[in-house]
Amino acid sequence: MVSAGPPLSVERLRILREFADRGTVGAVAAAMSMTPSAVSQQLKVLAREAGVSLLEPSGRRVRLTDAGHALVVRADEVLAALDRAVAEMAHYRGSARGQVRVGVFPSGGALLLPHVLPAMAGSGVEIVAGDEDVPPQDTPRLLADYDIVLTHRDERAASMAGPRVSSRVLMREPIDVLVAPDHPLAGRAEVSAAELADEAWLSVRGGFPVDDVLRSIATVTGVEPRIVQRLNDFRMIETLVAAGYGVALMPRYVVTHPGLSQLRLSGVRAARLYDLVTRPRADKRPAVAAVLDSFAAAAGRVTAEPAPATDQ
Repeated sequence: MVSAGPPLSVERLRILREFADRGTVGAVAAAMSMTPSAVSQQLKVLAREAGVSLLEPSGRRVRLTDAGHALVVRADEVLAALDRAVAEMAHYRGSARGQVRVGVFPSGGALLLPHVLPAMAGSGVEIVAGDEDVPPQDTPRLLADYDIVLTHRDERAASMAGPRVSSRVLMREPIDVLVAPDHPLAGRAEVSAAELADEAWLSVRGGFPVDDVLRSIATVTGVEPRIVQRLNDFRMIETLVAAGYGVALMPRYVVTHPGLSQLRLSGVRAARLYDLVTRPRADKRPAVAAVLDSFAAAAGRVTAEPAPATDQ
């Protein structure tokens, strides 16, 4: 009869998951208030418990083996089950309670958190929010520090869901063209990509949904956009557009400058999707589920608001 071996340590599984999320022993040590040597030792012990090699050399560092990647997926399941058990006991003591860490991209947080935070006040669920301005493809690594991540992507981009990532679409936000009040296009309801070929553009850094749409304009027109500045702060972009420094693409619901004209962009699929990203089965925790529901209600309120007057 083959021995099943010693049980795998839950705490060592947590360390392995942290390594998968953060990529280096040093980063795990910093996150878990351990020394790097202690982290390495615990991973070695876990490998002995599992009976397989979990790490292999990669240059000066180490990386997960195929077996290590497989065990991380199972570690996610084990740790999620423990979280659900704790949440279920909390349910028997009363309603959903506890702290939920939420990472949000800045413009999405500014749009939705003013609805979410008041709705959750007094519920027994404490939201601890952090702003994270990273390209959509970098979102999964944020799950090392957050229970929920609100991210955005071009509507043509693939979902980031995978074995260790669960993703649900929260809302769709059209992306409009923003021009100054004295611009020749001001007051129009819509504009074609071809009409924008000679404009000076204010855009965001590469990898974000707005820049993806701008590249689509280049594909349609055959003209590379003349980008005069790349800034990730929408308020700064609005101010520069109002000053006549260029035109910009802007998500519809985040525009705050009262004097600017928003024009629908015809001939190009121009929108971003908001995604709520978690670990698989994280929504089985009542507190996390309550926060996800609150974000869904907030998105419903935002998308139900009237469109700008120039977009009728």
